[in-house]
Amino acid sequence: MTINHTIKTIVLFGTLAFLASCTSAGKDDTGLEYAPNMYNSVSYKPLKQITDKEAGEWVSSIDDGQGEYYNSNPNNPNHMNMRVPVANTVKRNKNGFLPYRVPKDSIEWASENLKNPYTADEVGAEGEQLYMRFCSHCHGDTGKGDGKVGVIFQGVPNYAARPTNTLSQGHIFHVITYGIRRMGSHASQLSVEERWKIARHVEKLQNQ
Repeated sequence: MTINHTIKTIVLFGTLAFLASCTSAGKDDTGLEYAPNMYNSVSYKPLKQITDKEAGEWVSSIDDGQGEYYNSNPNNPNHMNMRVPVANTVKRNKNGFLPYRVPKDSIEWASENLKNPYTADEVGAEGEQLYMRFCSHCHGDTGKGDGKVGVIFQGVPNYAARPTNTLSQGHIFHVITYGIRRMGSHASQLSVEERWKIARHVEKLQNQ
């Protein structure tokens, strides 16, 4: 057997072994990890903390004395990845909006005191896009209460009819936030800004 033939044989069997190891993976066995560093990020994860510096040492390719799975910030108290907010501070988003903390039963106060921070020109087509995505299935494309869901579960108001057409922007924002009667809260699906933008589009439907 020549050297070239021996090399070809080794390459062939090596290739077959490689392919066999790939195809052996199943539902409960994901097979071998050929590049484990690609699966385990070394960046800090705020909701995950592993203080054992040797955790995952066998898959680490960095010679820093720490395992691949070690995930703890030594610069913070108790090596926590998350920091407790500074006392007496309130979180604001990038636009300076404060969290909405008006109680659900204060709808009258919200109706009279809350003002929409966006003008119709600032909202543009985005308000309509958000409305069509989150509201039209009940309220209908034009706000007549004739959406596919609204037709089945009757009682969805017509925005252009009284007294709904007189509701303030603050009232609409509050209702989107907390829901009312059969309408559920949309606070988890929509940010404060998005709720205000939808309210501005509803104002347009009120005046049709």
